[in-house]
Parts: sequence; structure tokens; C-alpha cells
Amino acid sequence: MWRETFMKWAKLSPQQVMLDVVEEESHFTSESAQILIGERMGCNRDLENIKENINDVQQKMKNIIDVLGRI
Repeated sequence: MWRETFMKWAKLSPQQVMLDVVEEESHFTSESAQILIGERMGCNRDLENIKENINDVQQKMKNIIDVLGRI
């Protein structure tokens, strides 16, 4: 259930998220906080991997353009 609620919050603006956390989750616990922190850390790791992949692709494209420019 917390995941569905969290996903609903994720679609809202940050200000609305803070209000919803206070109003709808009165039983917010240390355990649920740890779960959310873990999810956040996982998302950050995924974003960093995506950024690295984008940089790799951009570098490969530059290398291809350089090679084509020499032909």
C-alpha cells in the first residue's frame, strides 16, 4: 500500500508531496522512512547509470563524426 501511495505522491509537486505525507500518513514509521530512503537511493543510482550511458553514447557519436569528417 505504501508504494501505491508513494507513487501517487511522486506525481505531485514537491509542496503537495510534503502536505500529503503529513495529512495522509499519520502512521509513518522509521521502517517506512528507511524503505523510501532505499527507493530514493536506488533511483539516484539508476539516474547516475543513465547519465554515464548518455555520456558514453555522446562520446561514441563524436568519435564517429570525427572519423566521417576525415573521409
